[in-house]
Amino acid sequence: MTEQLLRGPLHDLHASLEATFAPFGGWEMPIQYKTGVVAEHTAVRENVGIFDVSHLGKVRVTGPDAMGFVNRCLTNDLNRIAPGKAQYTLCCTETGGTVDDIIVYLVSQEDVFLVPNAANTAEVARRLIEAAPGDISVTDEHRQHAVLAVQGPRSAELLDGLGLPTELEYMAYRDAEWRGIKVRVCRTGYTGEHGYELIPPWDDAPVVWEALRETGGVPCGLGARDTLRTEMGYPLHGHELSLEISPVQAGSTWAVGWKKDEFWGREALIEERKDPARRLRCLRALDRGVPRPDMPVLDADGQQIGVTTSGTFSPTLKTGIALALIDTAADVELGSEVTLDVRGRKLRCELVKAPFVQTNVKN
Repeated sequence: MTEQLLRGPLHDLHASLEATFAPFGGWEMPIQYKTGVVAEHTAVRENVGIFDVSHLGKVRVTGPDAMGFVNRCLTNDLNRIAPGKAQYTLCCTETGGTVDDIIVYLVSQEDVFLVPNAANTAEVARRLIEAAPGDISVTDEHRQHAVLAVQGPRSAELLDGLGLPTELEYMAYRDAEWRGIKVRVCRTGYTGEHGYELIPPWDDAPVVWEALRETGGVPCGLGARDTLRTEMGYPLHGHELSLEISPVQAGSTWAVGWKKDEFWGREALIEERKDPARRLRCLRALDRGVPRPDMPVLDADGQQIGVTTSGTFSPTLKTGIALALIDTAADVELGSEVTLDVRGRKLRCELVKAPFVQTNVKN
C-alpha cells in the first residue's frame, strides 16, 4: 500500500483480523477477512454482518433555513420527510451528470447532515460552499465521525442486546447514548436486508465495533458489500452513476423531486426524461461465466446495444449477474436474451427485473 492512502479509525483492528486490504476511494479498505467474500455475503443474507464504512464522507450544513438551501441544490425533495428521517438524494451538474449520490439526515430546519461517497466528499462540499449564502455554513466533517453498518435478519437482535434503539421506521434515525458514547442509529443500509447504520465519533468507533463483533456480528469487507448491493441492483457511483451517467439513465428518477422549482440539473434532467438514450438493466447469466464491468452487450444479431457497468458472481443465485446500460432504441425487453463477450467467450444472459433476489430491507 502507498502511504498516500487514508486509513480509518479501525485499521489496526482489521489488520488483527487478517483482513485483505485494497485501495478504494483514496482509502485503504478491508476487502475481505479470512472467512472470504461468499461466507461474509451469506452471513448478511442469513445472520448479521458488520461493515466498517467510515471512509464515507460527512458534511454538515447549518444556518437559517439550511434545509431550504440543501433542497435547492440536491435532487430529492426534503419536504417529503421530517426531522429524524433520512433521505437518498443526488448531487448533479447543470447538465444532469451525477456528482454523487448521498444520504441526507434531516436534523432540523437549521441543521442538515450529509453522507456522500468518500472520493466525492470534497467536491460535494466545494459545490455547496460555492453556492451557500453568507448565513449558511458548510463544514467537511469527514474525519469526525465513523460509520458502521449492521446488516442482516439478526441485526435488530444484535443491537437490542447492546441496548441500542431498533424500533425505527425505514430511513428513520435516533440519536442515542451508549456507554457514554453518542451514537446516531439509522435504519438504512446498502445490502437489501433489514439493517442499521451507526454513526459514532471517529475516536470511539473501535469500542463500538468490538462490541458488535463480540456479540455476534460477522466482520464483512467491501467484497461482500459489492456482491450484496449488485444482487439488489443498487447503483455504485463510478459504475452506474457518474458525471456521464444521469439519474434518469440509472433508474434513480424516484430520488428526484420533479415538482420542485429548483435543484441542480433540473432543466437537463426534465428534458432527458422525455427520451433517454439508455437505461440501466439487470442481466442474469444463462451460461457458466462471470460478467465484469465494461463488457459489450450484444443483441441477437451481434450488434452492440450497451455495456455492463457492474458484474459479479451472485453467491445467493450461484450464477453470474450484471448491471448494464442498454440503448432504449434496442429491441429488447424483460426476458430477452443478450450476449456478453467474456475474454473472447460468449456469455448468454437474460434481461431480468431488479432486484435479482428478494429484498428484506423494509421488513
